[in-house]
Amino acid sequence: MRKLNLGCGKDIKEGYVNLDIVDYGGNQIHDLNSFPYPFEDNTFDEIFASHILEHVNNFNKTITELYRILKPNGILIVYAPFFLNTKYFGDPDHKIPFSIRTFDNYEYIGNRKLKFYEKWKLDHRTNYETGAQFEVLEKRFITSHFPILKWMDLIVNIEPVIYERFFAGIFSPEEVYFKLRAIK
Repeated sequence: MRKLNLGCGKDIKEGYVNLDIVDYGGNQIHDLNSFPYPFEDNTFDEIFASHILEHVNNFNKTITELYRILKPNGILIVYAPFFLNTKYFGDPDHKIPFSIRTFDNYEYIGNRKLKFYEKWKLDHRTNYETGAQFEVLEKRFITSHFPILKWMDLIVNIEPVIYERFFAGIFSPEEVYFKLRAIK
């Protein structure tokens, strides 16, 4: 099983190709804003991207490239700061805001019967026509890493889209988490 730790920084993971633009001791150096990445099509079973995608210049090109190097049914795991949290806007190097709906434009619908709100969502997508499609296996907010606030995860993730729309400005989650499966 081949795994990629994208934008690893100093978090060098055993059993992964650890890639970053700076040599932190990983085994691959590459600028994520330079395409194509130095990997063949369908190389990785898993790509782990923790707090890196908010730094790229072009989100669509990056996601399309990650899709290219993922094997069919490969897993993309993403952690990113939520755009209303100081973890996002407090860092001047952040370029891409993340929401619970960030991957909606890449979500694979398939042949299943759509609910009313899913049809509306599909009709209002930005169609990038890149072909990159993912099944959303999981998406959720991480409210805080402070143990005293972890219980809030249960509440904000009952219906995260509604929480984001109406309540995130009052109590902002720290991060968003996605687990996506490449549909090829």
